[in-house]
Parts: sequence; structure tokens; C-alpha cells
Amino acid sequence: MLRTLYARLALAVLVLFLVVGCVFTGLMVYTMDMYQQEVSQKLHRDTASYIVAHHDLSIEGAEAQASVNMLFESLMVVNPNVEVYLVDLDGNIVAYSAAPGSVRRMRVDTAPIGRFIAGAELPIFGDDPRRDSGHKIFSAAPVLRDGEPVCYLYIIAGGERYDSIAAMLRGSYILRLSTWGLAAATVFAALAGLAVFALLTRRLRRLSHAVQRFEREGRVDVHALPAPVPGSGDELDHLNAAFRAMAERIAERMDDLEQADRLRRELVANVSHDLRTPLASLQGYLDTVLMKHDVLSDKERRTYVEIAARHSRRLGALVAELFELACLDANDRPPECEPFSLEDLAQDVAQEFALQAREAGIALEVSAQGALPLVYGNIAMIERVLENLLRNALRFTPAGGQVQLRLAAGEEAVSVHLSDTGCGIAPEDLPYIFDRFYQPHKERQASDGVGLGLAISRRILELHGSRIEARSEPQRGATFSFELPVYREDRPRRASEAA
Repeated sequence: MLRTLYARLALAVLVLFLVVGCVFTGLMVYTMDMYQQEVSQKLHRDTASYIVAHHDLSIEGAEAQASVNMLFESLMVVNPNVEVYLVDLDGNIVAYSAAPGSVRRMRVDTAPIGRFIAGAELPIFGDDPRRDSGHKIFSAAPVLRDGEPVCYLYIIAGGERYDSIAAMLRGSYILRLSTWGLAAATVFAALAGLAVFALLTRRLRRLSHAVQRFEREGRVDVHALPAPVPGSGDELDHLNAAFRAMAERIAERMDDLEQADRLRRELVANVSHDLRTPLASLQGYLDTVLMKHDVLSDKERRTYVEIAARHSRRLGALVAELFELACLDANDRPPECEPFSLEDLAQDVAQEFALQAREAGIALEVSAQGALPLVYGNIAMIERVLENLLRNALRFTPAGGQVQLRLAAGEEAVSVHLSDTGCGIAPEDLPYIFDRFYQPHKERQASDGVGLGLAISRRILELHGSRIEARSEPQRGATFSFELPVYREDRPRRASEAA
């Protein structure tokens, strides 16, 4: 029953209102009693002084008792609830207005009498002679002889008859009505508090259900969450917004993990296939040479060894590119960068492929629009990107075609565009050509390719804060483009220093 926050809050509210109601009721009864005692004592404050001033009181034996009896008879006519005592300076009662045997204490404490005469704050309670340990409000005044006090007139303002009447009033209709009214107000306040807590915790309950559903199903229903409040909102709105953001990030991470797991499985399958093919061919031709060594001619033996060597080179290239891509993926730090001339680098890379282009009957051209500023990057990595792009362009461009490497300067970056007049890329293949080991359609395949060059190029440019794009029309060639930032004098010498 008490497992929910609302139930605990409801119980806390009920207990709180019960405690507050009991404390308030007790405090109200106590303060009402004290107020009544204070009012009564203030009303009787000057009673003893008035009596002393208008009556000749004696403390000598029978005369004292006789004077008190006469005084009591006259006071009973005016106020039948008072009790009159004559007390000497030590507190001993020398005369009183009561039936024999009704007075149980023949001595009272004179300290309260002294505070009363000195004008201390009321109410002041003194000893009740008719009780063994009770205290009551009183009025007191000194009885003087020759200007010196000889005794005190001690008047109990509320006697036994007053006590009996007060006891009857405690059970009166008005008091019961007040008590029931206070109880009803307490119950109403408790119910109102429960309703308010229900309204306040409604958004929290909806958020709790959404969290539980997210835990079970791994997704969050936005409609099940409390609607955000315009403006700054309260703590629940902040918690709701934080949970929304957290759930979205977790969902994105889950999607990324699923995508990464899918790519990992594809990578393993593709690597296994690309490794198995050259390995099987290499092993097959070497086994053939070993088993038929005596029957093969020198020409056949050389042909088999050359084929095995070609597969060995392909296998080595695949392993090297896999290792290079793994190193790029493992290193998330910015590469060590420096300013360099992209035009000079492009000319050097094009020179490396010039002989291959002439032998294939392909025109290779490098052009730059005006004077190019220095760019900022890792020169070895950018050289690797240009080599990969040129190698792919020459591989898929037929004889008589053309490969162009164009450089253009902008305000913040130098753009690179590498285009060819080859077979182009099919529209269904274009979004996936940068994926690792992606196998395009047959017209874009090459027997000696391993499918990692574009993936490596994209990863290198990502580490430089850039991206590579591809555009193509089937049978009309393809164009690859990327940008590198222009070097500024205030730029740090190395990207690691800037980080």
C-alpha cells in the first residue's frame, strides 16, 4: 500500500494534519484557559487592595477570624466564588473563610504574592489552600500597621464553586461544536491536501510509467510524457526534458550500435570473402606447382607463379588497407597538421600516375584557378586521399577517356574536384560507395580492387574536419569533391595544439 510516492505523501499529510490538529486543539484549549485566567485575575486585581482600604482587618486570634467572617459574609453577597484568607508574612494562614476541615494547607508560598504586589505580568498562580498541590489565580494586598505590612489579604479568585461551573462548561454544546468544527476543518484540509498532491504527482506518475516502459521496451512514447510547460517550468519539467533528451540519446546510441554491429558483421563477411578468394587462388596455384612440378613446362610453371604472386600482392594490399583503416578508426585525435601547397602536392601525385595514364590511353590533367593559398592539414594523409581517388578514376576510365583534378580557392577553404569520364556510378550504389567492402554493380567493379580506398579517404577527411562527396551519372563519369581549410597566421601549428 505504501510502495508508491503518492501513498507515502498521503500518509504523511494525514499524520501531519492529525498531529497539527491535536497540537492546535491542545494549544487552543490551553491558551483559552490561560486567557480566561488572565482576564479573571485582571478583573480581581484590585479586589484585595480595595478590601484592605475599606475594612479594618486584625490578625490577633479570634478577632482575625471574626473580621474575616464578617468580610466573607459581605463578599459572598457580591461574589460567591471568592475565598478569603489572612496570611502572615511567613505564609501561615491565620484566618480563612471556609468550613472547618475544608482547608488542607495552612501555609502558602509568599513568593507569588510578592510578585503580584510588585505588579508582575499576569497571570500569576498561587497556592490553593483547599488542595494539597493545586494552584489558582488570586488577588493579594498587604495589611499595614503604622505603615508597615503585618500580613496579607489573600483572595482566591476562583473557588470550588467556580471550578464546578468551569467543569460543567467544558462539556457544553458550544465547546463540543467548536471541537467538531475544528475536526471537520482538519479533515477537509487533509482531503484538500490529498487532492493537491494527486494533481502535483500526476506528471510524476506519467513520467514514471514512461521510464518503466522505456526500461521494458527500449523506447519512449513522447505522448505518454507530461506536456512541457511554456517558460522555465518547475523541477518536474526539467526532469521531463532531461529524460526526453536522455531517451533520445540512448535511442540514437542503440541505433548506432545496431548499425555498427550490422557493419561489423558485413565487414567480417566481406573480409572473409576477400581474404579467402586470393588465399584459395594462391594456395591452389602453389599446390599445382608443387604437385605437378615434374610435368609442367617452364612457361606453365612461370605463369602459375606469376598468378600466385599477383594474388599474394592483392592479399598484401588488402591486409595493409585493413590495418590502415583500423589505425584511422582507433585514432580519434586530430592529425598532426602543417601548412603546405595543395597544388604542388596534386602535381606530385599526378606525376606518380602519369605513366599508368599514358599506357592506358587516358588524359590526366591537373588545373588550378589562380594562385592558391596554403592549406592546413596532414600532408601524408591528404596525399593518400589523392592517390586513392586517382587510382579509382584511372581504374574505371576506359582508353581515350579523361581524368581531371581541379583546384579552386575560396575565402576559407580550397576545394578539390576529381572527375573522370568512366562508366559512372549507378544511382542505387551512390549512397554506399564510401562504405567498407561495398560491392557495386558489375560495371563499376575491378578485379584488383579491395573496396577500402574510398572508406580510408572518407575517414582521413573526417579527421581533418572535412567531408567527401560524390556525384555521378551512369556512363558519363563521376566527380569526387572535398575541401581543406586555408592556412591562417593565427592558426596553431598543429591540430593537437589547437585541441
